[in-house]
Amino acid sequence: MLEKEFQFYLKHQDELVKKYEGKCLVIVGEEVVGAYDSEVRAYDEAISRYKKGEFLIQLCSPGEESYTQTYHSRVVV
Repeated sequence: MLEKEFQFYLKHQDELVKKYEGKCLVIVGEEVVGAYDSEVRAYDEAISRYKKGEFLIQLCSPGEESYTQTYHSRVVV
């Protein structure tokens, strides 16, 4: 679930940091669809355009310590 988006971030981290360092990225598939100053703003914008489970929010910063995965998915019980 959202593995494609996270792998895209890992593969392109260096170039993304050069362009978006310090921003919260919204990634859908293999594309950055938004860059925001806060996770809240990134979430608000993403949820207005995509369903939960269709996007990844990732803080864009160098190094492994920045690896975070924020998943927004629907849970059906």
